[in-house]
Amino acid sequence: MSTQAAPGAAPRLFHPHFAGHDQISARTLGFWLYMLSDALIFAAVFAAYAVLNNRMGAAGGPIAPQVTNPLEGLWQTYAVLGSVATYSLGTVALKSGNKAGVMLGIILAIALALVFLGFEAHDLLGLMARGDGVTRSGYLSAFIILIATHGLHMVFGIIWMLVMLVQIPTLGFSANVVARLLNLRMFWQFQATIWVVIYVYVYMIGAF
Repeated sequence: MSTQAAPGAAPRLFHPHFAGHDQISARTLGFWLYMLSDALIFAAVFAAYAVLNNRMGAAGGPIAPQVTNPLEGLWQTYAVLGSVATYSLGTVALKSGNKAGVMLGIILAIALALVFLGFEAHDLLGLMARGDGVTRSGYLSAFIILIATHGLHMVFGIIWMLVMLVQIPTLGFSANVVARLLNLRMFWQFQATIWVVIYVYVYMIGAF
C-alpha cells in the first residue's frame, strides 16, 4: 500500500504493485491483537451477567423484564448500526482521496452515536434514580457494568472520531491517518457487534 503520488496528481492510497513495507497492514494487525484483548473483557462481563441473571442474583430486586425495554433497545440498535454504516461509507471516499466525503461520514456517525448514548444514559440514570443501582443486587451490578462498559467504548470511539476530524484536514491522508481511520472502522464495527449481542441476549431474551 502506498500513499505516494506524482506532483499535481491525486494521491493513490492503494497501489497493487507497491513493493515497500506495508505500514498500514502492520498497524492493523497490531490493532487486531488489541481487539482480541477487548473481546476477553466483554466475555468476562457477559459471563458475570449470565451467572447473576436469575432471581437469586436479583436478591428480591428487579430482574430483566423490569429493567429492559426491547422497543427502546431496538431504536438503539438502529442508531448504532446506522452510525457504523455512515462511517463505513465515509471511508469509501478514502480510495479517491475525498476528504469532505470521509469527514461527512464521520460527522454523521458521531451524531447517531450520540443518539445511541442518549438512550443508554436514559436507561442507566432512570435505574439509579429509583434506587436500582449497582449496590441493589448482583444482577443489577452485572447489567449496569455491561451496559456502561459498552457505553464507555462508544465514548472513546467518538473522541477518536473527533481527533480524526482535526487530523484529516491538517495532515491529509498520510499513512498514519489512513491506518487510524481503518482501525477506527474496525473498532466501530466491533462495538456494533457487541451491542447486537447485548440486545438479543439481554433485551430480547431477558425481557421475555
